[in-house]
Amino acid sequence: LQKATSTVVFMYGELTDKKTIDKVRQTFDNYESNCFEILLYRKNRSPVWFYMQVAPIRNENDKVVLFLCTFKDITLFKQPIEDETTKGWTKFARLTRALTNNHNALQQLATTGKHEVSHKQSRLAEVLQLNSDILPQYKQEAPKTPPHIILHYCTFKTTWDWVILILTFYTAIMVPYNVSFKTKQNNIVWLVLDSVVDVIFLVDIVLNFHTTFVGPGGEVISDPKLIRMNYLKTWFVIDLLSCLPYDIINAFENEDEGISSLFSSLKVVRLLRLGRVARKLDHYLEYGAAVLVLLVCVFGLVAHWLACIWYSIGDYEVIDEATNTIKMDSWLYQLAISIGSPYRYNASGSGRWEGGPGKDSLYITSLYFTMTSLTTIGFGNIAPSTDGEKIFSVAMMMVGCKYEPHGCFFLLNKML
Repeated sequence: LQKATSTVVFMYGELTDKKTIDKVRQTFDNYESNCFEILLYRKNRSPVWFYMQVAPIRNENDKVVLFLCTFKDITLFKQPIEDETTKGWTKFARLTRALTNNHNALQQLATTGKHEVSHKQSRLAEVLQLNSDILPQYKQEAPKTPPHIILHYCTFKTTWDWVILILTFYTAIMVPYNVSFKTKQNNIVWLVLDSVVDVIFLVDIVLNFHTTFVGPGGEVISDPKLIRMNYLKTWFVIDLLSCLPYDIINAFENEDEGISSLFSSLKVVRLLRLGRVARKLDHYLEYGAAVLVLLVCVFGLVAHWLACIWYSIGDYEVIDEATNTIKMDSWLYQLAISIGSPYRYNASGSGRWEGGPGKDSLYITSLYFTMTSLTTIGFGNIAPSTDGEKIFSVAMMMVGCKYEPHGCFFLLNKML
């Protein structure tokens, strides 16, 4: 508000206290915060007591650009006022009139108190909220939406977002493992589970076409046409690619190994959904415990991805294609010898190298190597031998050296 308007000179009357008027004027002249009890007059010249609060609003240059003034009617709690219309009345009559005139104000105060209590949110509710704005102001307004439109902060949508979050992390773990270790989903249990995940992701697309979003001005957009256009322009393509049934398609591709590998590799597209998760989890960085959990999860997820890549490089380079022999300095060959599961050449059958360590042992060893490399420990019992493995190891150690100290300092800063 402007200073001339905020002083409400036009509402002063004969019973308005002169000292209070001077305090109000000095508060605005000195750009101060203050509060007053002041008697003002309506248009019909009826007096009303107000509790007035003044707060200056400053810009980035610490300059006052406007004043924020709030007025609360406290006439009900003051002594009855004797004006021209009540002269000669008894004190009881004036009190009766004051109570009658302010009955609506009392009901409004009681309703406001209940409204504020009903909208108090616990810290747990803030942590569980997965929307773009935690506890937004418009949540208290309960905007009206069409019957088929879902509010993006309602209980159902919050629960659904948590389900999608869990399935996204499941996808982020299983997809790189299946692609790197070439695990055929012939197991009917895993095939059904992955199919259920695909169906849930497909349902999520349908729900996103009927879910409100926050506009540029902070308003809730509930127009179905705007919702569809916004979703089509943002996450629709990524969500569609992530819900395609690659596992079912791959189950029928048994003849052409190249096509089968292609469909398995396309599942990596699902990892793009982590972009949505990262955007939502950004709001939890104010909580020290949440930051610690997120750092541990991100570090474990990155180590898992790097372990899958590390094994893929070793598996690709362990056999010399030119001479069709095993490279004895490869970490895969050394691991096979140490656990008593050596590679053997099947000359009478498939004409390929068979045997070697099991997938569980291979994954655990790969994860162990990536963890020691990221933390820049490196015991040396697993060492790169080929050029590809050495380049990848150097890249891992550079990533570990760069981001490990930053993560520790960031965590300490948040917790302190």
